[in-house]
Amino acid sequence: MSGWLAVAGLGPGAADLVTPEVETALAEATDIVGYGPYVARVPNRPELRVHASDNRVEYERACLALELAAQGRRVVVVSSGDPGVFAMAAAVFEAVEAGPESWRELAIRVLPGITAMLAASAHVGAPLGHDFCCINLSDNLKPWSLIEHRLRHAAEADFAMAFYNPRSQARPQGFERALAVLRECCGDDRLIVFARAVSTAEERTRVTTLGDARADMADMRTLVIVGSSRTRLVPRPGQPFVYTPRSAS
Repeated sequence: MSGWLAVAGLGPGAADLVTPEVETALAEATDIVGYGPYVARVPNRPELRVHASDNRVEYERACLALELAAQGRRVVVVSSGDPGVFAMAAAVFEAVEAGPESWRELAIRVLPGITAMLAASAHVGAPLGHDFCCINLSDNLKPWSLIEHRLRHAAEADFAMAFYNPRSQARPQGFERALAVLRECCGDDRLIVFARAVSTAEERTRVTTLGDARADMADMRTLVIVGSSRTRLVPRPGQPFVYTPRSAS
């Protein structure tokens, strides 16, 4: 049996946002590898082997998946959103580069998914309608000094900004520091969107300004978008539309 490995994005949460390509790979897989809550989203069947693990063992998880594929298994490594955005695809290729030469001969595919960033943007309108950047606010794999450096330069360039992993129980102060930097660079009137668990039953969205934003409005399931100086709010009954115009002078 010829093994293969697919690194698949399960999208932001709703089952109908999983792509047909990913559904096909999951149906053909002999093994599913991933962080426990993501693995739990995959429909189970008797012959499927499930390998769930903790969220901080990405490299070890990638090595396990590659070992299984080398044994002839059909392996899908699952991530939420898109596997190439702060997720498992990079970990798999880190392992391929550092591992046995034979791993480089494996059939490896990356199957894209809808990111939390894109789902959150679509949910409120089009805040990423012009140039934007995306920053992971977790300092698990990089120092806070680098995060702040990038925040300041992104604000100076007047990008709209999307932030992953803004605030966790282990590092509750980081997002407060990020908000302080953004207020200093962008001012209190800049629009900010808090989109938690978009497309799931726990979905909650709030549109406000940097001046009124609080760190406790976000957690690890929240995608935060800060607009550029051109980002607009369109009042309407219920939740307003937020968009960034397509042109700039």
